[in-house]
Amino acid sequence: MIKPIIEDQQLLATKSTPVTKTDLSLANDLIETLNAHQAECVGMAANMIGVNKNAIIARIGPFNVVMFNPQIITKSHPYQTTEGCLSLSGTRPTKRYKQITVKFRNQNWQVQTLELTDFAAEIVQHEIDHCNGIII
Repeated sequence: MIKPIIEDQQLLATKSTPVTKTDLSLANDLIETLNAHQAECVGMAANMIGVNKNAIIARIGPFNVVMFNPQIITKSHPYQTTEGCLSLSGTRPTKRYKQITVKFRNQNWQVQTLELTDFAAEIVQHEIDHCNGIII
């Protein structure tokens, strides 16, 4: 179901709780809501749609990748950039890493590891920040 985008910074600043197998249907809401905003958005965290769970979706190339309980396990090559966010107006400066390795559970509750670079890595870092209550 397409969910409304949350703009309340107090809610967005709240750290998310872990996803369990009972939360797997959250993937559908993330997919449908991201697709509804595809013109202006490439990633989304569950708290952006009012669900305080540690879940994100990122458009990586042509694919929407849902990540439950994502954790960055390696990062390298820091740089400064500016980012926008569907939940916020304007852009803001932030520090990101050019290369990351992220570990997560997929929609089938299998543990996955992805090595990401460049824009894909930036998207995932932004959304994981949301899960940690960090607003750019």
